[in-house]
Amino acid sequence: MSEQQNNARDSLQDKRHTLAHLLAAAVAKLYPDAKPTIGPAIDNGFYYDFAFSEPITEADLKKIEKQMRKILPAWNEMVSEKVTPDQAREIYKENKYKLELIDEIQQSKNDITLYTAGKDESRDVEGYTDLCKGGHSENPSKDIPTKSFTLSSLAGAYWRGDEKNDQLTRIYGLSFHTKEELDEYKKHLEEAKKRDHRKIGKELDLFTFSDLVGSGLPLWTPKGTLLRELIVDKIQNLQAAYGYERVVIPHITKKDLYEKSGHWEKFGDELFKVKGQSDQEFVLKPMNCPHHAQIYASKPRSYRDLPQRYMEVTMQYRDEQAGELLGLSRVRSISIDDGHVFAQEKDIEHEILNIIDVIKKFYGSLGLFEKGKYWVSISVRDPQKPADYLGDTQMWKRAESMLIDICKEQDMKHKIMPGEAAFYGPKIDFMFKDALDREWQLATIQLDFVQPERFNLEYTDIDGEKKRPVMIHRAIAGSLERFLSVIIEHFAGAFPLWLSPVQMTIIPVTSDFDEYGTEVRRKLQREGFRVEISNESETLGKRIKLAQAAKTPYMLIVGEKESKTGSVAVRSREDGDQGEIILDDFIEQTKSIIMDIK
Repeated sequence: MSEQQNNARDSLQDKRHTLAHLLAAAVAKLYPDAKPTIGPAIDNGFYYDFAFSEPITEADLKKIEKQMRKILPAWNEMVSEKVTPDQAREIYKENKYKLELIDEIQQSKNDITLYTAGKDESRDVEGYTDLCKGGHSENPSKDIPTKSFTLSSLAGAYWRGDEKNDQLTRIYGLSFHTKEELDEYKKHLEEAKKRDHRKIGKELDLFTFSDLVGSGLPLWTPKGTLLRELIVDKIQNLQAAYGYERVVIPHITKKDLYEKSGHWEKFGDELFKVKGQSDQEFVLKPMNCPHHAQIYASKPRSYRDLPQRYMEVTMQYRDEQAGELLGLSRVRSISIDDGHVFAQEKDIEHEILNIIDVIKKFYGSLGLFEKGKYWVSISVRDPQKPADYLGDTQMWKRAESMLIDICKEQDMKHKIMPGEAAFYGPKIDFMFKDALDREWQLATIQLDFVQPERFNLEYTDIDGEKKRPVMIHRAIAGSLERFLSVIIEHFAGAFPLWLSPVQMTIIPVTSDFDEYGTEVRRKLQREGFRVEISNESETLGKRIKLAQAAKTPYMLIVGEKESKTGSVAVRSREDGDQGEIILDDFIEQTKSIIMDIK
């Protein structure tokens, strides 16, 4: 990022932070009993959390926004003042939230500063003062166009993000440099609403939720299940060529396994505990790698046996907080296309290149593995905190250098992220952009030096010595639920031909041609296509509209002419009316399209 881009970003963050203060000032004017807490700048704007004495609604946002615009012209500077802890406590003696913040600032031995805007002594106007560490527009009335921001929504929020604390009201705002940028972002939001995977999932009958089953536990319909299986088959077919073998593990385990691996300490609060008739404590597995490590450990291994490559699509479970669950994006039952390689150190680069090849082919089939649509995050240690990481220092250095060199050799745009590595080793995450330019972390490759040590995994080397293998974790799609939420929204439900649960809908013009339509369906199914026939009593026009709404790639209209010539009238989702095509020719053309992607 250039210095000019950095300055523009910092300037926008300062504006957004200032607008959070302006929001607090407007609320203080309209709701004197409301207690302000914190209000930061965020990626697309700002928010502020308040403790209101009486609830407010979305309808109140207009008057609050109007008050913000009324106040803004008087905000021609932001004046800072350093105060003592006692002075700050006196000012905020009626606000327990600010008092808690003051205590924390004092304990950290940082300065306590107040910022005031809108003060005019000549007119005896006090302005608005807030506890803040700084980072604002110098002249808000000049720097912030009055139509470059808007209040967007309300939400509940726990104080400091802890559900044991008071629930507050969060007011969100959007903010950009100009009104034009704000309007463009609003259009972007409207498009995102149309693409919401929860909405499309219901329209296309892909998945559902049941109160009787529980939140965060999706139920997959036949079409949704087929969608999942197509993704899984694609990944497993690609990686089978690299020597991966399928394994199966149970969904529960003794807690001892996770105590040994270290996950009990890390995920203890998120685990579902299971009790049977005995007193033995079990848990639903929150991840799969310790199980796969036990398969490796089940018998002696030689260097000739390595690498061992295991793959599995299995469900794992985490007790997410109800307020954090969101459609398929955040669930409690998480299906992972999991894979683990147990290898000698000398084979790490080769194995990672194989995994990258699978990622390229898989995301290439979705049109996502193109320059400009993805980049790679290389997570390495924080050099200032070596004690936070386990494993041999020299091995870490070699592994980090290896990941960086691989990304350079593969000509993959990458960023090195110090301090983002897992405690057990460095990793690379693939960041992809969807159709709305939103960025998602999907595929991942991680090196692990810790679990082989914790589980005492070994192999006998060529010299007869016992050595420790390296464990490589990899997920191509990651969580299938989250991946599908991204893909549904990316394609807006109009999946590519190879991924569409229904690839073709045959529509007889009238019931007189149902028999020919059925004949066409059978022939297409024998060729491996996924086909439906629409021969309900609805009009032809209505049946065509239903097929369009279902986002089927091809509609095949059959009538008298087609039945006589052995053809179909093809209407493509993307290209419209294709005219009459002999059925055998259509089959060959369509097969070639799928083969090109494969």
